This record gives sequence, structure tokens and C-alpha cells, in this order.
Amino acid sequence: MTTSTLVEPILRWYDEHARDLPWRRPDATPWSVLVSEFMLQQTPVARVLPVHEAWLTRWPTPAALAAETSGEAVRAWGRLGYPRRALRLHAAAAAITEQHGGEVPSAYDDLLALPGIGDYTAAAVAAFAYGQRQVVLDTNVRRVLARTVTGTEFPPRSVTRAERDLGAELLPTDPPTAATWSVAVMELGALVCTADRPRCGGCPVAERCAWQRAGAPAYDGPPRPVQAYAGTDRQCRGRLLAVLRDAPGAVAKSRLDAAWDQAEQRERALASLIADGLVAVHPDGRYALP
Repeated sequence: MTTSTLVEPILRWYDEHARDLPWRRPDATPWSVLVSEFMLQQTPVARVLPVHEAWLTRWPTPAALAAETSGEAVRAWGRLGYPRRALRLHAAAAAITEQHGGEVPSAYDDLLALPGIGDYTAAAVAAFAYGQRQVVLDTNVRRVLARTVTGTEFPPRSVTRAERDLGAELLPTDPPTAATWSVAVMELGALVCTADRPRCGGCPVAERCAWQRAGAPAYDGPPRPVQAYAGTDRQCRGRLLAVLRDAPGAVAKSRLDAAWDQAEQRERALASLIADGLVAVHPDGRYALP
């Protein structure tokens, strides 16, 4: 698969169909890009948009966030889910302020060294905030490449060396074009080459797609995980955190007890929130955000 047969059609498609998202605009700061990457992990764009806007209004720089308590970050995170991301973003803001003069670093290795940042996020920020040539492999990108190039409906559970090599092979040599390609293929996966009910009729490379040419064979790999929510410890944790987010200060244990009627599960969830640093226990036995 060459650049001319795959990359160029997707770049042209992106020019016409890219969504207007605040972290993609020319005036977006690297901090805006970094915040978006934390928030978009396992969370749809529609839910992220209002929280991202409120976050950047309140904390337009890493230093502004670092000056607040981590509990305020958890409070502002609201109901985005997976609230440990808020703690990690707060820790990253503190590290950026202390180690990089308050400026989000541009080097991949410096980004990777920040709390809560792995390979994908470091590559994404370097590419999207600084226009660098990086292999950016999120779920959407991996799915597009799995279908168009390898002919499988879904990629492996974890990123493989073969996927990295393919991503590097397809990456345009010009850094700004490479950065645009990375976001373009990501957008194609989000809007067209979706996990369920892909809109192949609107795909710019449908005729070149190995999966389509093979008759769109059904996935036959290991079972894909299905995340339940109702009645889970995750839902219970969310209920308990909601009580603390909505309270002006520390609350008595009875307030938390009223939020979930399964005592054993509630105690387990509360203990995990404390262990994760999302809930603090005051000396008088009351509970609050950290």
C-alpha cells in the first residue's frame, strides 16, 4: 500500500469533512490539545466539548490548574467518567509548571515522562500541537488500518510491532502533512470506518480496502470486551463521587450511604476511591474530594 493509494484520498476526504473542534483550530494551544487528549480517552467528543471549554476557561494554562487542589480537578471533571484521568491531568500540569516553565513540552520523550501520559498521548500531542511526524495509533486509526491494509475487521487487542511498522510506512515524510494524516485517518475511523455499522459507501478508499475486497469477513479473533455499567462498582463509584462533587465541603458517611443501597459494594467502591486518591478522609471521619 503506497501513499498515493491510501493517504492522499484520505487527506482529500479530511479537507472536506473534518469537524470543527476547538483543539484542532489554528489558535489552539498545546495545553488545549493535551487536555483534549486526556478527556477523549474512552469518552465521545460530544460529552467532552462542554467540559473542555469550561476547563480551558477556568484553567487556560497548566500553571493555573497546578495552583488548584487535585480535588477541584476531580470536581470539574464532572461526569466524563474514569475520574482518575483528572488526577493524572492535574499531576501533569504540576510537572509541566515545575519542570518546563509552564509550557507543554514539544519533545516526545519529555511528554512521555509526564504523569499519566503514555505512547499514544505523547505522540498525539507532539503531532497535533507541534506538527511533528509521529506514529499516532489510537483505536480509530488501528481499526482503519486493520481493515484497509490487513483485511481484518478489528485490530488486535494490543498494539503490535506490525501495526507500528505499518503506521511508520504510511506516514508522509513532510512533518506537517504527517500530522494532518494522523488526524485525518483518526477522523475517518470516528465518522465513517466505525466499529459498528461502518459507512463504507462514504469511504474515500472503499475500492482499495482489503477488508471490503475480501467480502468484509466477520471478526474471528478473541472476544472483544463489552463494558457493562449498570450495577457495577464503576457506577457505584460514580454515585459516591457525585455526592462529593456536589457538596461544598466534607460530608458525613451517612450522605454516602444514602447514595447506594448495597452496603458491601458501597464499602468496596469507597475503599477503592480512597486508594486511588479520589476521596480524602478527614480526621473527624467525614469524606471529601482530595
